[in-house]
Amino acid sequence: MSTDSIQIQTEDFDLAAEYAALGKSHCTGAIVTFIGKVRDFNQGDSVSGLTLEHYPGMTEKSLAKILVEAETRWSIQGVKVIHRIGELALGDQIVFVGVASMHRGDAFQACEFIMDYLKTQAPFWKKEATEDGSHWVDARETDTTAADRWK
Repeated sequence: MSTDSIQIQTEDFDLAAEYAALGKSHCTGAIVTFIGKVRDFNQGDSVSGLTLEHYPGMTEKSLAKILVEAETRWSIQGVKVIHRIGELALGDQIVFVGVASMHRGDAFQACEFIMDYLKTQAPFWKKEATEDGSHWVDARETDTTAADRWK
């Protein structure tokens, strides 16, 4: 895994640039990407924005472990994870996961695995702004269930 496979940043990212970087090799037959965005609802609440925080150093280490695990399970030619932190508005991009592989099955499964594990094992904290004020978001059972299927 390349050291530049993981970026945690306040700045937005460019999907076209990330896609192009993942697709440089002529051996690449599939590129699967996931982008998470800030939406205006969550668990019945109307959401007007998010603040994301992380634990510097620990977060990168956690993500690196997830990527190494993905590389042991599937044939991956390239992988990139970008996670934004700070204050984000509705519609902003939060997270990018991109996986390049020779075959689509490996790329799809690795991308989904990385996202499921990122949601449950990477130390990010999310605070939602709602009409009733702001509150920290608890881990969701559906995320844990999604990650458990990879064990």
